[in-house]
Amino acid sequence: MKRRTFLKVGVILSAVLLAGSSSNVIFSDTMESAYKPKTHVLKANSETVRWGNIGKGDPALTVQSGDIVTVEAITHHSGDDYDRMIKGDAGVEDIFHWIEGEKNEALRGPGVHILTGPIAVEGAEPGDVLEVKILDMKLRPNGNDKYAGKTYGVNAAANWGYLYGDMVEEPKKREVVTIYEMDTEGGTDYATAVYNYKWTVQTDPDGQVHPTIDYPGVIVDHNTIDKNFDVLKGIKIPVRLHFGTMGVAPKEADIVDSVSPSYNGGNVDDWRITEGATMYFPVSVPGALLSIGDPHAGQGDSEINGTAIETSVTGDIQVILHKKATLNQKLSGLSFPLLENEYEWVVHGFSYANYLEELGASSQTDIFKNSSIDKAMKDAAHKTKDFLMAGMELSEDEAYSLMSVSADFGITQVVDGNWGVHALIDKGQFGDSERKAVGLRNSFESFGAKVSWKPTTQTVTISYNNNVLEMKVGATTGMYNGEIVKLVAPIEVVKEKVQVSEYFAKFYKAKLSKTE
Repeated sequence: MKRRTFLKVGVILSAVLLAGSSSNVIFSDTMESAYKPKTHVLKANSETVRWGNIGKGDPALTVQSGDIVTVEAITHHSGDDYDRMIKGDAGVEDIFHWIEGEKNEALRGPGVHILTGPIAVEGAEPGDVLEVKILDMKLRPNGNDKYAGKTYGVNAAANWGYLYGDMVEEPKKREVVTIYEMDTEGGTDYATAVYNYKWTVQTDPDGQVHPTIDYPGVIVDHNTIDKNFDVLKGIKIPVRLHFGTMGVAPKEADIVDSVSPSYNGGNVDDWRITEGATMYFPVSVPGALLSIGDPHAGQGDSEINGTAIETSVTGDIQVILHKKATLNQKLSGLSFPLLENEYEWVVHGFSYANYLEELGASSQTDIFKNSSIDKAMKDAAHKTKDFLMAGMELSEDEAYSLMSVSADFGITQVVDGNWGVHALIDKGQFGDSERKAVGLRNSFESFGAKVSWKPTTQTVTISYNNNVLEMKVGATTGMYNGEIVKLVAPIEVVKEKVQVSEYFAKFYKAKLSKTE
């Protein structure tokens, strides 16, 4: 019986994939045959990064809407283990170079993050919205042959952590650095702790003393620390690669501390900003000026001790400019960083929706004294209600009820000055309006991709631009250019038709369009 059913489905799927009903064609408002975005590579070095500033600045790269950028992002915590995270990596060595009287990236501040960019988008103007699709994320291999095949990350229980000074064991005020190890090639999907150590007083090459973790880029002298290798034994931490910091430049100031997030995005520290997700940012300066950094390998909601597993990552992103005059009802008037993925909308609220404006001239220091979860929750609630009313066309009473019965509010972070609360809105509850199903074959062949079907294995192969995506019906993983990838969603058979969501089709259209 099972074999007969399998053969029947195989015949049906073959017919569906080969038929090509025009009713399932998407992207009908564009010239699909002309869809050829340019791919750029933005390497990280002392010429292409800024340290601690997410404000305005000369672009490291200028792109067109629709272009794809392979961007290198480097963790500012690399100096916590020089041998594992800096040595032998030319780009990272260049960024961290610091000897007496000579320091690359001398302007470190007012924040701490190493930000690659900014990336200017041609034609971007205030009032527009910048869409950023995260197409791919990979761990950056360390450059030291001694640790070949591994990537390392740092978690620092720091002085800005939520429980700093409120510990049980002595000394109650202590900073503890834990070094984690991961398989560079993704052979494992977890991180393990290698060792930890308590921060000791460090003296930088210019003679400045650092009793705490208070300045970015200080290389820890390992002769001053005691390493504890008996740490988190047998515990495997899930690797969830994401960009802790991604955002456009705000209009309120030229130099802006990278630590506190705001309406422009920035250090949002939401682990959902990962491969398969799309971010939307309101543009407030010409060119948008997108910066990316603070990559993480793992973080829980709240980032409670001050940091995630801070590591270095290379990602592929696509930037798409939505002009003010053509914004849809979800993006019109957008005033906060909005996340979309296959299954959810994620609204980001903060203690202050725009702290740079609300707190005035001293906002970049005052924000660290004024944040609270109460304020962040209120901001997230109002934004969620407004989003449901405008984006989903609900009445205020409908939106308020839906928020209470189905939206999940969570604490994004309590360590970045402007604290964050996010709201998860399930797309599925809105039916086809938010997860529109489209025919797989026509969705991809409409822009020139080749689609083939193997009925014996129920495998679909999509080829375009020398890229190949292969996946089986119902599978959560597939093969992309010979590597295992997690799919944003499985392909499905619905009413004897092979279907995917519109989000799926747009995402893989972009991913397949990357050129070398």
